[in-house]
Amino acid sequence: MDITFLLNGEPVSLTDVSPTTTLLDWLREVRGLTGTKEGCNEGDCGACTVMISDAGGARALNGCILFLPQVQGKHVTTVEGLAAPDGSLHPVQQALVDHHGSQCGFCTPGFAVSMACAHLNGRTDHDTQLAGNLCRCTGYAPIIRAALDAASAPVPGHLENLSLHCSENTTGGSGGLAPRVVQPAHSDDLARWYADHPDATLIAGATDVGLWVTKQFRDLGDVAFLGRCADLRGITDAGDHWRIGAMTSLTALEAHFAPHHPSLAAMLRRYGSVQVRNAATIGGNIANGSPIGDGPPALIALGATLHLRRGDDRRSLPLEAFFLDYGKQDRAPGEFVEAVTVPKQPDTLRCYKLSKRFDQDISAVCGCINIVRTDGGIGSARIAFGGMAGVPKRAAAAEAALTGAPFTADSFRAAMAALKEDFQPMSDMRASAGYRMETAQNMLLRCFHDLSGTMTDVRGVSA
Repeated sequence: MDITFLLNGEPVSLTDVSPTTTLLDWLREVRGLTGTKEGCNEGDCGACTVMISDAGGARALNGCILFLPQVQGKHVTTVEGLAAPDGSLHPVQQALVDHHGSQCGFCTPGFAVSMACAHLNGRTDHDTQLAGNLCRCTGYAPIIRAALDAASAPVPGHLENLSLHCSENTTGGSGGLAPRVVQPAHSDDLARWYADHPDATLIAGATDVGLWVTKQFRDLGDVAFLGRCADLRGITDAGDHWRIGAMTSLTALEAHFAPHHPSLAAMLRRYGSVQVRNAATIGGNIANGSPIGDGPPALIALGATLHLRRGDDRRSLPLEAFFLDYGKQDRAPGEFVEAVTVPKQPDTLRCYKLSKRFDQDISAVCGCINIVRTDGGIGSARIAFGGMAGVPKRAAAAEAALTGAPFTADSFRAAMAALKEDFQPMSDMRASAGYRMETAQNMLLRCFHDLSGTMTDVRGVSA
């Protein structure tokens, strides 16, 4: 297919390129820009970080799982483009030198790009911004010192207003591959094409699909890149609920829910890295049906409704009903996730993510508990878990044990016992079945203490 974009300020036009060529491979193998490194090739290490700018601003993304059609009409900045045209180093580059923030240097280009993007956006939460960049020899102290030192420096002029030069309305041609590869501009176009190509692969952020190519070497066949479907992106206030478009990024979701359900936002902060959250979409998180996806349990606990579309036909169903069995969802051929709606409600949601690492790790168990209290005790309970079954699933027996019960530790202990009726978890490399059950039960007890005003976050507990 044909693709046009800007690379470090220079226009690029590509003809008849494979739609599943990653930006990383093209930069290194075709363009010779080898500063962008291949480490894990799955979006974990951040050595491949690039800065992508468009009308939505600048964001750091993993080039290793970013397909070339996803940069159509955008501005790509690599580590080679950070320095000024006269050779002057970017403030973060100079700070890394001054604070000895590099040893072997393999990870350094990715760090520099992430730091430059954060610097451009005025972000000073450096631990969060750099959680997706791994360094195994320097350690993070000198790198964080470098980020702090560079924070007050002005943004270099050549990196300001990069989006003004983008041409997002241009359409990448399919070349000789039509109609196997499309970039629909609207969900109506997508609906028509997908109904005719029901076996096609839909690519949103590619944080999952990208690994099908880089790790499994799969031929994706017919593909549709959804990045230009602006009508599928964004969060709309619809009075008594929010409508969240399927192409809404997890970064946007985190920002939206922070003032409304801070526990959910805090959990999303631990979903992958900044680079992953900038690309990943809530529609993709739901549609891939992962039993350990962190988004669905929280949305189920909030009573979310899923909206599906096939051609001109639309239907809605409770989100929990979408997940039928491991790898199986209630989605017909040619049908795609259009949006999810979440009822507005007082903040009674608590989300607990258990993983071996705090940052950027897959959940062993994710528990989301929504308890509504009344003067007489517990008015209602919606509880959903990920990692406890083949699908994200509600804990019906635990909910029944709590609903109508007094708000006491004994009531929650009864729900803990009832949880064994809801789940028979499996053992795998992340956790044993027994450990999963015990920790899920403890999440219920933690929720009681949390709602009672006791500090339960280990990062906040003090002697």
